[in-house]
Amino acid sequence: MMLNSLILDTETHALNGLPIEIAYVSVQLDMLGLSLDDSNIYDEYFSLDDDTPIQLSSMAIHHILPQDLQGKVNFRQFRLPQQTVYLIGHNIDYDIQAIARCGQDVRHIKAICTLALARDLWPHLDSHSLSTLSYFISEDYAATREQLRNAHNAKTDILLTARLLQKIIEHYQIHDIEQLYQQSQRARRPRFMPFGKYRGTALTELPLDYAQWLLRQNDLDAYLREALEQLF
Repeated sequence: MMLNSLILDTETHALNGLPIEIAYVSVQLDMLGLSLDDSNIYDEYFSLDDDTPIQLSSMAIHHILPQDLQGKVNFRQFRLPQQTVYLIGHNIDYDIQAIARCGQDVRHIKAICTLALARDLWPHLDSHSLSTLSYFISEDYAATREQLRNAHNAKTDILLTARLLQKIIEHYQIHDIEQLYQQSQRARRPRFMPFGKYRGTALTELPLDYAQWLLRQNDLDAYLREALEQLF
């Protein structure tokens, strides 16, 4: 299987921090659907510099302990397979930023975000976290619960993302990775508010003063800003 398209997940030492676990699996998308070889998953821990501790708040999420990183290669040694073009993940920008801190060149990467796609496809869900969406698409809650007990383990998260991605491409009837990328780009420009008191409200129905207030915020997501500017 070609390695130009990967589902990627990272766990970091702190919020927006350095990667201490990186997992990925190659995927192929064609007329037969999505396929991946889950027997050939890359999943490695990486050490930090000696004076860099894992923050407790992050440890409480992924449960990676300092001793788990002993003897592991430094995070700066990580590199993607050379032929990688497409990276797929839930809030994939976070993971791309994490591997960029390793020194990985990500300028050529085409990011496909399942979070953006899920928000576009199911805008009225009360949450679009990977765990919530895993229950939403589940046909067996008990089996999903067992898998989610390992959520925020990078290997588990890429398999959960693959299952979610399968549902997304079935809905959109997508059979090509570039087509999926273009759909992700469209989805990143939201049609519904993704947060706040107007969460789930169509952007076209937002009060004008609220939309104008959002556009004055310096940290507003670039895709949401673009969508609002097109409307207002």
